[in-house]
Amino acid sequence: MKKHLSFSAAIGGIIIGTLLVAACCGALWTPYDPLALSFRAKLAAPSGLHWLGTDEFGRDVLSRLMAGAATSAWISLLTVTVAVSLGTVIGVFSGYVRGWADRIIMAFNDALLAFPGILLALGLLAVVGANKYGIIVALGLAYTPSVARIMRGTVLSLRELEFVSASRVIGNSEAYTMARHIMPNCIAPLTVLATSMFGWTLLAESSLSFLGLGVPPPAPTWGNMLASSRPYIAQAVWLGIFPGLCISLTLLGINLLGDAIRDRLDPRMRGTR
Repeated sequence: MKKHLSFSAAIGGIIIGTLLVAACCGALWTPYDPLALSFRAKLAAPSGLHWLGTDEFGRDVLSRLMAGAATSAWISLLTVTVAVSLGTVIGVFSGYVRGWADRIIMAFNDALLAFPGILLALGLLAVVGANKYGIIVALGLAYTPSVARIMRGTVLSLRELEFVSASRVIGNSEAYTMARHIMPNCIAPLTVLATSMFGWTLLAESSLSFLGLGVPPPAPTWGNMLASSRPYIAQAVWLGIFPGLCISLTLLGINLLGDAIRDRLDPRMRGTR
């Protein structure tokens, strides 16, 4: 079982590491300018000159995938940061304080959870506008209720344990007890959740870009590259294969790595099959 977990973690780590390297390279350097047009080379098949071919405007697909990786990774990272920060504050406060404040906060939180995250993000994008920062705000707010719900459940189980009661007995304030004893014990479930949420955000951003509500063209993202490939999929199949393959492999890597992290941090998962 340990060998199987190590293998899965290694595969997931390699995939995610490759994504991060491609994103860093795409932000600093690409083989060609991802926005440069070349009508002489439009819809060129993969070759030694253009390893993954070109699109309908002669733009290098590999360069656009690298630039799109940087954009998608940056959006996903900031979105997860927003959702985790807001959700942790709300969940920890609600679970620790309890009472009427907890009931009001969780009633509003459950009302938001009733909406699928992508639909809530679509509604928020209609307000804030379809751009890079609009996506971060919309998806961050859409995923905040999930983080708040999980953090509240974790805090509710922690606040009744002996070490929390001991902290109160020796005279520590509620704020100190929360910061010193509650928050550090929330790191493990929060890490697992953040890893999974990175994959959710990447898929949601690609879906929004595919629908035309993501980063506006000509800036490349994997989602809008998939969307623009639809009219040419019969004569240039590589335009749809490579962005779709990048999305699929990244999600696979995130899931494998997330499972390995969960099994590592959760003692109840160790030794299970």
